[in-house]
Amino acid sequence: MGEMAPTAAPKQSGSRSGATLALLALIACLAFLASFAIGRYAISIPNAINILLGRNISSESIDATAVLFYIRMPRIIAAMIIGAALSASGSTYQGLFRNPMVSPDILGVSAGAGFGAALGILLSFGIVGIQVMSFCGGISAVLLTLLIASAIDKEKNITLALILTGMVISTLFVSFVSIVKYVADTDNKLPAITYWLMGSLSAVDMSHVRMILIPMAIGFVPLFLLRWKLNVMSFGDEEARAMGLDTTRVRIIFVVCSTLLTASAVSISGMIGWIGLVIPHLSRMLVGPNYRVLLPTSMLVGAIFLLVVDDAARCVFSMEVPLGILTSLIGAPFFVYLLIRGKRGWA
Repeated sequence: MGEMAPTAAPKQSGSRSGATLALLALIACLAFLASFAIGRYAISIPNAINILLGRNISSESIDATAVLFYIRMPRIIAAMIIGAALSASGSTYQGLFRNPMVSPDILGVSAGAGFGAALGILLSFGIVGIQVMSFCGGISAVLLTLLIASAIDKEKNITLALILTGMVISTLFVSFVSIVKYVADTDNKLPAITYWLMGSLSAVDMSHVRMILIPMAIGFVPLFLLRWKLNVMSFGDEEARAMGLDTTRVRIIFVVCSTLLTASAVSISGMIGWIGLVIPHLSRMLVGPNYRVLLPTSMLVGAIFLLVVDDAARCVFSMEVPLGILTSLIGAPFFVYLLIRGKRGWA
């Protein structure tokens, strides 16, 4: 694992970066509209647009209206929000820890969320209860990581302490998940746990989307407003402190916001890997390392990527494919390509 080259200088001019962001925003809008027409129930794009705008809704389009508003819209919105959240979290962690191999689950949030959801399924909780358990499990895992890391090393090597402690906590919660799976009923509970851990948006509705809006907003807004500080943090703690930055407070803000984003995403989608690792690299190749542009780019690319993957998951095969499988099939080869390219892929 190598460190990312610390730099605060953008690789692209402001106009070119702005054009890239505008193009990505346009692609995201087109993908959003096109996704309404993708599915086993055939709906043309013009008809979908008319239904969304409330125009020319006939008795024949009542079923299409129900499909669009109650099935596809919640799923499309959730896919874009979750893709943006995981990408923003991964990009933030990579800058914060100055390491290109870091992903959103580095501090144990995904493993903790997985344990919370598995325990909720084992205890026969409803879907809302499972999501709350998942969210609480992810937050608890990160809090435990922060407490142990601060006890190990308060100042000198806090970054290394966080990474190592996060690995230990992740392993611990993965073991808890294994215990839950071992004692679960093999006819009902175990398949449900296994399917949830592979990631899916098939059960998402608007109530689930509304449930994560507040924690998502709490995570997104500070990251977006303070993203320039990641440029300073990339120089290292000593240099950042010399520039007048309170590195401890800034690190806590970034970790808390990224944890809220990841825990909220995992709580309704299950565990979807590779997005938070690969998308920030791809975004860095597009706009360079300046976080003023890199973070919004990562959010847009992540939203587009997961939306396209979810569209494929529900259409390519006769049965819906879990999202975690598809993101792994796409993300792993792409990351190998980045590794072959060497440091140019992320520096």
